[in-house]
Amino acid sequence: MTTIRREVLTLPAAELGPDNPLPPLRPLDEVHQVEDRDRQGLPRDMARQMGYAPLTGLLPERVRDGYDRRRAPRPVEAIVVENDRLRATVLPTLGGRIASLVHKPTGRELLYRNPVLQPACFALNGAWYSGGVEWNIGATGHTALSCSPLHAARVTAPDGGVMLRLWEWERLRDLPFQVDLWLPDGSDFLYVGVRIRNPHERPVPTYWWSNIAVPEERRVLAPADSAWHFGYHRRLRQVTVPAYEGVDRTRPLNSVFPADYFYDVPDGRRRWIAALDDAGHGLAQTSTDVLRGRKLFVWGGGPGGRRWQEWLTEPGTGGYCEIQAGLARTQLEHVRLDAESEVSWLEAYGPLDVDPGAAHGEDWAAALDAAETRLEAVLPRAQVDAAYAAWAAGADTEPGERLATGSGWGALEVLRAGFALPGTPFAPETLGEEQRPWLELLRQGALPEEDPDAGPPHATLVAPHWRDMLETADATATAEYHLGLAQWHAGDRAQAVRSWERGLKLAPGHWAFLRCTAVADQEEDHPERAADRYGEAFDALCRVAAEGTDPGRWEAAVAALGREALEALLGVGRAAEARQVWERLPGTARARGRFRLLEVELLLAEGRAADARAVFEDGFEVADLREGSETISRLWAACTDEPLPDRLDFRMRPPE
Repeated sequence: MTTIRREVLTLPAAELGPDNPLPPLRPLDEVHQVEDRDRQGLPRDMARQMGYAPLTGLLPERVRDGYDRRRAPRPVEAIVVENDRLRATVLPTLGGRIASLVHKPTGRELLYRNPVLQPACFALNGAWYSGGVEWNIGATGHTALSCSPLHAARVTAPDGGVMLRLWEWERLRDLPFQVDLWLPDGSDFLYVGVRIRNPHERPVPTYWWSNIAVPEERRVLAPADSAWHFGYHRRLRQVTVPAYEGVDRTRPLNSVFPADYFYDVPDGRRRWIAALDDAGHGLAQTSTDVLRGRKLFVWGGGPGGRRWQEWLTEPGTGGYCEIQAGLARTQLEHVRLDAESEVSWLEAYGPLDVDPGAAHGEDWAAALDAAETRLEAVLPRAQVDAAYAAWAAGADTEPGERLATGSGWGALEVLRAGFALPGTPFAPETLGEEQRPWLELLRQGALPEEDPDAGPPHATLVAPHWRDMLETADATATAEYHLGLAQWHAGDRAQAVRSWERGLKLAPGHWAFLRCTAVADQEEDHPERAADRYGEAFDALCRVAAEGTDPGRWEAAVAALGREALEALLGVGRAAEARQVWERLPGTARARGRFRLLEVELLLAEGRAADARAVFEDGFEVADLREGSETISRLWAACTDEPLPDRLDFRMRPPE
């Protein structure tokens, strides 16, 4: 019989720390963007979906950058789904990720199981960690829910047994989704049913990729003879599979730099992907046809990829690659989900054993035939389709015992619109302090006025329906602040600035309004005025923090605003003023790697290259180094002509 139980894992883990309290107003810095010249000649549906509603900003989410790299044994909540063949370990408080999938008869771990929990800046909103199977919903990139809790409960499975349901409200696209995991008796495959619903009266862009980390000493097989190759030089081109430029790219370590290979699986062909070791053992993932895309991500064998691998786990524990499955052919696309509709599919994960001579042979067609024949023998395509039909018929089954609690944002949306979402109840008791002001706006027509001395402004909402409510609410400083954020999110920058300027009249010198107008000045190409406003904002915030009874409440805001002010002042060559900001930062902030890197930039601006080099020699780690960032290598080159040390080499593309 299949069982579901709670466990507590103890892992070497870094603290997530506080979220950045400054709302993210700048355009999304997403590395997965294609140059316009590469869009010509693409398949028509691919080109259309690449241009369909790409995400341009992170509101209403906040950036999660408060983590560090000090790991210590910490408890991590887990839910284990198990039968006599497989044991799946799920982390409900960390995006619902499958951290481990063990085949019990052989004792093999089928996934890459990260032995540590180390956040890194790969998610759309920052904190993310590697390993296992992650569920990416929202927009191109790793989901903003990577390190967030999901709702979880027991549900009756299609075969009458027990099933684990995960669900949450994805805020970037305002869509509820569910992930159901179950193990039929005696099954070697974990079944995963996924449903995304659009309860709105308008179409919404949607996105999904299931990312599966596996050890990189594998050969990756997928039923395709060509792939779309995307590297960190932001170029997309079609290449042959398995080899191009004389190198077999289905072996992850054969590549030098990190890269994506989006396999062009022909219509009508079974959707599957597998990663097999030298003995022909490994993991296979297959699905119903709705989940059409398949992809291989490799870190490659170059120094940058090797450094990232060490960065995300413990050195010496082995590297990983990712095999992935998604709604579109590539991750650069978004799919239209019509009003009041849904999309759903079924995935299956389990062991696959293929004759190694065939799986690793030079005859690609023979390798695919051997793997697909074996997959059909252990899990027929018709069985996957039948399992989907049985699951879909009961996808509305109401959950039973609750195992974990997610956010209250879904409950707020259900209260607002009266959405009927059977199977995924967003209960009123999940409403919390973050939702309280918005619940009052919904019920009373006004946002409660915030005490500017009590702490940074509360979390915001920016969807059109909330913007409409803000526009008719009493014009208090709090309402003008959040209305400006909603207008900015909608692309109406002029109105946003007007709202913030009205707020400044109601709350003269308020640092949050000054910071918003400073960002607006930067975006409208007024860098000197932006630097002035950043200086005013930082002065005002430091005064509020110094006068408060709880300085610790302000530390994250002072650090975040100080960082932005430093960057703005250095950007216009005002190093002396930047130095003044630096001296007023809390010592804990100045000691963080991100700020040590800013110190290097400040010293270089002051003409002190030797001192800047000394900061590098002291050693520091930038915990929130962004995927694809080249800041470290750029500043090192400004300090010295010496080669970049391996410990600082995070380059993900060849030099141009």
